[in-house]
Amino acid sequence: MSEIKKLTIDVDVSDYVEKYVDFEEVSKLCIEEQETLGYNWNYPPFDFDVDEVWNSYNKLMIIAFKIDFSAEELEHTFEDHELEYILKRFERMKVKFMNEIYMLESEDALGLFLGKCNLCMRCTREFDMPCKMPFKMRYSLESLGAYTDRTVEDFFGYPIKYAHDGKLPEYLIFVGGLLYDKK
Repeated sequence: MSEIKKLTIDVDVSDYVEKYVDFEEVSKLCIEEQETLGYNWNYPPFDFDVDEVWNSYNKLMIIAFKIDFSAEELEHTFEDHELEYILKRFERMKVKFMNEIYMLESEDALGLFLGKCNLCMRCTREFDMPCKMPFKMRYSLESLGAYTDRTVEDFFGYPIKYAHDGKLPEYLIFVGGLLYDKK
C-alpha cells in the first residue's frame, strides 16, 4: 500500500439532497445487496423517516479515505481467494477510519459510516436480534439514499474502481461523512 489520503468537503445539506439523494431508488440497491451479502442494521429498511435525518441538519462534511496501491501491488495478479482476503482486510480498516469521524461528533453532529457497517463479524439483524453496538453503529450516505459513486466523482474527481481479473484497482475509496449544524 502506497498511501492513504483523507479527502473532505463541506456542502449544504439541502443542495446535496436535491442533487444526490433518491432514497427510494438507492434503497432498492441496498436491499438487493443485502440479499446477497447479508442483512445489516445500518441499511434499509428502517423504522424511521430518512428525510427527517437529512432535514435535521444544515451542513454535510463529506469525508473520503483514498487508499492508493503501489506499482508492485498493481502489477501482481492474485488468485480469487487472495484478492478476497486483501479486500476484506481493507474493509476492516473502515473501523479505524470511522474513529476519525466519531471524534468529530457532538450533540449537533452525527457521523455517517463508510458504507456497510462491519463492526461485528456477522450482523445480528440476520438473526432478528437487536444491534449489539447501537452506540457505535451509524448509517451511511448510501443507506440514507445518497449516490456515493457520483458524490465521490463530482466532489473529489475520482471514479469508483473495483478489483477484477485478479487485479487490484488503482485505488480504493471509502466515503462517509458528518451531518452537522443541527436545526
